[in-house]
Amino acid sequence: MLAQVWSFFLDEIEKENTYITSVTKKDRAQIPFVYITTKEPISLKKLNSHIKEVGTRAMKGKRLNMDLHFVRQQQNMYVYRIRFLVPSEKMFCCGNGCFDCIRFTS
Repeated sequence: MLAQVWSFFLDEIEKENTYITSVTKKDRAQIPFVYITTKEPISLKKLNSHIKEVGTRAMKGKRLNMDLHFVRQQQNMYVYRIRFLVPSEKMFCCGNGCFDCIRFTS
């Protein structure tokens, strides 16, 4: 499932051809880093919103969360640490009265 999400995510980001020229995903120490090269430097706010929008479309219909962190910029290349995470849910009651206790789900 995550392979399909990553494939869709990377394809959709690269389809943005007005300012993005290439997108590459590299795993370093089992942490995915996405390298985005643009035609010219753009604002981080604009790039972040585009990545979040595409990530939302990639996760649609799936129970995933996106963890997005900007790492660095070098001229027209932007590096992000992006992970798609499966939310952790409690499977038993520990008796501590947690707000997300399994007893309170229907």
